[in-house]
Amino acid sequence: MDFMQKWPTGLDYTHFLERYATPEQRRRWDELHSQVKLTPAQQTLLAGFRRDMLIMVVSGAWCGDCVQQCPILDHFAKQSDRIQIRYFDRDDNPDLADALSICGGRRVPSVLFLSEEGAPCGRYGDRTLAKYRDMAASLEGAACPTGLIAPGQSLLTDVTQDWLDEFERVQLMLRLSPKLRQKHGD
Repeated sequence: MDFMQKWPTGLDYTHFLERYATPEQRRRWDELHSQVKLTPAQQTLLAGFRRDMLIMVVSGAWCGDCVQQCPILDHFAKQSDRIQIRYFDRDDNPDLADALSICGGRRVPSVLFLSEEGAPCGRYGDRTLAKYRDMAASLEGAACPTGLIAPGQSLLTDVTQDWLDEFERVQLMLRLSPKLRQKHGD
């Protein structure tokens, strides 16, 4: 798939919700958005990004995992002018949903990180490690808690950090890319 051909058809956070969310869905997204708090260190890290990052998010306004994670991404984009995010409704973009499928399904959110030139740099989603740990800790039987999974801070704080770690990883990949260093003279 030519991701850069698809890029211009995506929507920013606000327009995505205006187009796809019902009033109740929008209330849930707004409620979670108001709960996301970036620490000063996280804000400084994001503000220090030096390479443009194009991020495609396959999402659904109806999706609980999207409600719990996409507002975090919007906070990142507001903190760094180097982060450009476009949202794509999973059901209206089956070609992209298929290209970014996870575990053989159109799971959301599915995120694709692209360089400024449109080269794929990473994929992430549908849930972060902290979320999967939280889910696993509540299982019973053979998969019940074993003590290997330490209790975390609040889940939202942990999920926010998981996402930030991935954004930073891709940013460092772009920052240290010989091709981009040559292009930008740094």
